[in-house]
Amino acid sequence: MPLPPPRQSPARPAAVNRWADARCAKAFWSQSELPVFHKLVAETLDLAAPKAGEAWLDLGCGGGTLTRGLWERSAGTVARVVGLDYAAANAARYEALDRELGAGGRVRFEHGDFSGGLARFADGSFDHAVSGLAISYAEHFDETTGRWTQAAYDALLAEVYRVLKPGGRFVFSVNVPEPSWWAVGLRSLVGAVTQSRRPLKFLKNCLRMNGYGGWLKTEARAGRFHYLPASETAAKLHAAGFADVRHTLTYARQAFLFTATKAS
Repeated sequence: MPLPPPRQSPARPAAVNRWADARCAKAFWSQSELPVFHKLVAETLDLAAPKAGEAWLDLGCGGGTLTRGLWERSAGTVARVVGLDYAAANAARYEALDRELGAGGRVRFEHGDFSGGLARFADGSFDHAVSGLAISYAEHFDETTGRWTQAAYDALLAEVYRVLKPGGRFVFSVNVPEPSWWAVGLRSLVGAVTQSRRPLKFLKNCLRMNGYGGWLKTEARAGRFHYLPASETAAKLHAAGFADVRHTLTYARQAFLFTATKAS
């Protein structure tokens, strides 16, 4: 009697990573023209309250909106701001931003995938960290079970905890379960189009952003990305070691804005 064939691990699904696509990065840059996004950024910076001499990490930094805000809110007195993002197209944006702010290299970009952790940074490298609608995209596929898991998301929170100094704060936003990109766009559309310097390009990018939004929700339903209830995110923060975890609902009710602190 022949032996049964060896058990094969389930095949990993064909997982397209659109974050590496410059068109995707540029589409999401258009968020900076949305009034609801301005509000989210302002709320994030209010909670961050950067001070002189502090080192900041901006996770999933995109084109540097929060990085710019940290610099400007501190009147250029922060020690440094490091942006980390998977889209290499953002490197040129950061070079231009550093020159524009006269930061002299204190604003810099790191190209990388934070799904693999933050091993490039030593323990206690930063006073505080921020992130805008980004950390939900830490991904991990389990070859044994053939399923996407939350392991990379959990590991990322633990890594943020590690690279913060005692007393450091993590201020970040994440989308709610089943976010409506149209709710965000429609809330802002009329005002944003009339105020945009290039309204046709803005509309094109908005349509493109909604297209990518459909991809994001499909992948989230498959477990690849993580649009979680606030209570689940809070539990993960506590499990990573954070304390004083708080959140509010914002971004046309399509995102949670969290703060969490590493114990002194």
